Amino acid sequence: MFEILTTDQMYEADRRTTEGGISGDQLMQKAGQAVFDEIVRHWSPRSVSVLCGPGNNGGDGFVIGRLLREQGWSVRLGLLGDLAELKGDAAQNAARWEGATERLSPALVVGADMVVDCIFGAGLVRNITGELAELVTTINSSMCAVVAVDVPSGVDGNSGQVMGCAVKADLTVTFARAKPGHYLLPGRLMCGELAIRDIGIPDSVITEIRPNCWRNDPVLWRAGIHWPGLDGHKYHRGHMLVFGGASMTGAARLVARAARRSGVGLLTVVADASVIPVYAADTPGIMTAPISTLDVLLNDCRHNAFVIGPGYGVGDDTRSLVLQLLHLCRSTVLDADALTSFAEDPSTLCFAVQGPTVLTPHEGEFARLFPDIEGDKLTRARAAAKRSGAVVLIKGVDTVIAAPDGWATISAVEAPWLATAGSGDVLAGIIGGLMAQGMEMFDAACMGVWLHARSGADIGPGLIAEDIPEHLPTILRELWLASRKKV
Repeated sequence: MFEILTTDQMYEADRRTTEGGISGDQLMQKAGQAVFDEIVRHWSPRSVSVLCGPGNNGGDGFVIGRLLREQGWSVRLGLLGDLAELKGDAAQNAARWEGATERLSPALVVGADMVVDCIFGAGLVRNITGELAELVTTINSSMCAVVAVDVPSGVDGNSGQVMGCAVKADLTVTFARAKPGHYLLPGRLMCGELAIRDIGIPDSVITEIRPNCWRNDPVLWRAGIHWPGLDGHKYHRGHMLVFGGASMTGAARLVARAARRSGVGLLTVVADASVIPVYAADTPGIMTAPISTLDVLLNDCRHNAFVIGPGYGVGDDTRSLVLQLLHLCRSTVLDADALTSFAEDPSTLCFAVQGPTVLTPHEGEFARLFPDIEGDKLTRARAAAKRSGAVVLIKGVDTVIAAPDGWATISAVEAPWLATAGSGDVLAGIIGGLMAQGMEMFDAACMGVWLHARSGADIGPGLIAEDIPEHLPTILRELWLASRKKV
C-alpha cells in the first residue's frame, strides 16, 4: 500500500470497483468494519459519540455506530442535516441504525469518552465555519479519544491544508491507500496514528489508475542500489568532489563523512588552500585538493559526482562554479548556498541543468529560488522539478521528492530529532554518495531521504548531525542482507 492517491483517484477507484461487481454498500460495510476493528484494537468499551455528515463518510458512521452498539458500547449518533435527505448507501445504512439520531452539535461531545469523526471526507471544498467550527473546537479541547474516518474533518485530502479549522485525531483510519493530505503538513499533524485498511478495492484497479505519487519506502528503489561486487574496486564506487567553504568548514566535513558512509569509493574535498589543513585533519580517509587545481580535477572523468553549497558562501564565485560543474553533466547535488546564489536569477540555474542534478532546498531556500511557484508542498516540488529539469527535494518532516516527469514520493518516517544544525548537510552527502555509486538521481534522492530519516528515528533524542553517518552502516547492512535473500 505504498501508492498515494488523490481524492479524485480514490473516487475513480471506488467507481471501478463497483463496476467490477462489488457494490457501494459492500464497500461501506467493509469500511465501517475496518474502523470498528481499529477502535476495539486500541480501546476498551466506553461511551462514544459518532458524528456523521450528509455523505458517504456519514454512511460509514452509521455502520460504525451499529457495530459498536452490537458489542455493548454506549453509542450516541449525531447527523448533520436530515435523515430524509440522505441518499444511496448512506441512506441504506441509516435505515439499519436502530437507535436515536440526534442533531449534530457540540452537546454530543459532552460526557463522551470517545468521538468518531465521520462528518466530512477528504474532498471538503470549503472552510468549516459557524456551529461546525464550534463543534470542532469542542472536540479538540475535550479529553475524548478521537478517531477520524478517511481524514480528520477540515483537512484537505490532496494538500493537507486545514480548511478553516480541523479535528485533531488520535487515530485516522483510511481505506485502500493513503492520500497526500495524510502525510503533508499540517494535515499530518491532525491525523495522529494512521491506519490504512483494505476494504476490497483490487490492486489491479489501483494499477489501472496509474498513480504517480508514493510513500517513500525501500520497495520503490532498492532494486536500483549499486552494491559492490566481489571483483570491484574503489573507482567502481565513484569518486566524489565536495566543495568546502573557507569559514563554515563543518558543513562540507559533514557532507564528506556522510558520503563516505553511504559507500562512495573515494572522496576529495576541494577548498581554498588556506583551509586545506582543516579538511585534511578531519579523518584520514578524506583527500583534499586546493581550488586552484580545479581544472585538472574536472578533466579527470573519474570524478563523477559533485556536492556544492553547504557552508560554501553565497555570491558570484559560487554561482560561476555551479555553472561550470553543471556544464559537465555529471551527477550533482546543489544545496544551501549553491541555491541561494541564484536567488536573483533562478532561470540561469534552471537553464544550466543538463545532467543528473538534485536540488535540496528547505522551505526558505525554495521560496528564494522559486518565488512564483505556489500551492501545497507536493504541487510546488513537482512544478519546480518540471521547470528545472532536476529532481527537487523540499526538506521537512514531510519531505517531498519530485522528478521532472511528475513522479513523486513523500517521506512518512517520523524523525523530529533531525531538526538540528548540520542535518541537511548530511543528507546532501548521502544523496551525492549514492549518485557517485551509479544510482539514478530520483532513486538516490528517495533512498537518501529514507536513510536520513531512519537514522533520525533510530537514534532519537540527543541526536546531533555527526551521529547520522555513523548509523548508516547499520541500516545499509539491513538492506544488503535483504537483497541477498532469494524470493
